[in-house]
Amino acid sequence: MNFSNFFIKRPIFASVLAIILTLIGLMSMRVLPIEQYPSVVPPTVSVSATFPGADAETVAQTVAAPLAEAINGVENMLYMTSTSADNGSMSLSVAFNIGTDGDINTINVNNRVQGALSQLPEAVQDQGVTVELRSSSILMLVSLISPDDDYDQVFMQNYATLNILDELRQVPGVGDAEVLGGGEFAMRIWMDPDKLAQYDLTPSEVASAIRAQNTEVPAGSLAATPQSDPRAYTYTITAGGRLSNTDDFRDIFLRTNPDGSALRLDDVARIELGASFYGIDAKLNGGTMTPIMINQQPGANALETARGWKRSWMSWPAASRRGSNM
Repeated sequence: MNFSNFFIKRPIFASVLAIILTLIGLMSMRVLPIEQYPSVVPPTVSVSATFPGADAETVAQTVAAPLAEAINGVENMLYMTSTSADNGSMSLSVAFNIGTDGDINTINVNNRVQGALSQLPEAVQDQGVTVELRSSSILMLVSLISPDDDYDQVFMQNYATLNILDELRQVPGVGDAEVLGGGEFAMRIWMDPDKLAQYDLTPSEVASAIRAQNTEVPAGSLAATPQSDPRAYTYTITAGGRLSNTDDFRDIFLRTNPDGSALRLDDVARIELGASFYGIDAKLNGGTMTPIMINQQPGANALETARGWKRSWMSWPAASRRGSNM
C-alpha cells in the first residue's frame, strides 16, 4: 500500500519513469531476438555411416560404439542416440542445447568424428562418414509413382537419386532428402558355394579380383616433358576404367587353371544389374511407389518449406517429369 501511494502522490515522477521504461522497451525490441514461434526443439547433428555386409550387432560394436565414445562430451551436448540396422547402416543423432549455433555444433562433432576414423573398419572408411545438421523429425514423405507402370521400382529409385534429390536439397528450409529403399543401380554378384569349392576359391579372393580389375588408373602420356629429346606432340593415353555392364563383370579374370584355361567370374557366380538395397518395398494403391523422406532444416518454416518443394517440382521441364508423378 505504501509503495503504490508513493507513485500516486508523485504523478510527475511516475510519468517520467513510465516513459523511460517504454523507451527502454522500444530500444530492446531492436536488439533482442523476438519470434512469434520460437524454436523449442534442440538442434540436432546427424552422423551416418555404412558397413557393407555387416549385421546390426557388428555395426553397433565396430562403428556406433567408437563414434559415440569419441563424440560423447562435445560442447553443449544434451544427449545422443544411435540406430544400427542389418543392412550395415548406422545413424547417430546428437542433440544440443536450445539456442546454440547449429553450424558450430556440426563443426565440433565433425572434429570428433575425424579423430575416430582410424578406429573404424576399412570398409567404413572407404564408404565415408557423413556429418550434417538436420532436424530429427520428418517434415514430409513424398511418393514418386509411375501412373502408367512404365518404370519399375529400381528405375524409379535411381531416377529419384540422380534427378530429384539434388533439387530437393536446394529448396530453402530442406535439411536433407533421402530415397528410402536403395536408390541406385548396383551390380549384384551371386557366388555359387559349390563352384567356389570346386575351384578352391574363397569369397575374399573373388572380391579382391573384382576390386583390382574394377578401378580407375592413370595411363600416362607419350612424349611428355621432361625428356632429353623433345617432341613436337604429346599423346595422352586413355585406358579403360571402371567396368560398366554385366558382360564386363562376367569377363573378370580370376586365375589360370592347371590346363591353361582362364577361370573367370562368370564360371563361379551369377551377375545381374539390380538395386543396391532390397530392404524396403513401398506400394501406393497397389502400384509401385518410391518414397522420398524430407527432413526440415532447424529453424525453417515447415509450411514455406513444403510450398517451396512443390514450386520446385512444378518448375521442372515437362519432359523430365514424363511418366512420373508425385
